[in-house]
Amino acid sequence: MKTLIVIPARYASTRFPGKPLAILGGETVVSRVWHRAKEVSGVNDVVVATDDERIYNHVVGFGGEGRPTIRHKVGLLQRGCYHA
Repeated sequence: MKTLIVIPARYASTRFPGKPLAILGGETVVSRVWHRAKEVSGVNDVVVATDDERIYNHVVGFGGEGRPTIRHKVGLLQRGCYHA
């Protein structure tokens, strides 16, 4: 069995717009989360699911795997299943 971690990353948050691209400890939030997820033992793949081209381009730029996702409002579970 393969294990996949899907990191949801939305730019258009109402409480903190752009949070995934905010700098934290010298790197972006999405980069920190992706790199930590890659360290989890037993995980085969880590992807960032986003509906924002800026986040997608940033993830691909640092060597991560970005996957475009649907823009209409769905829950976290539905976004994860969309990429599984």
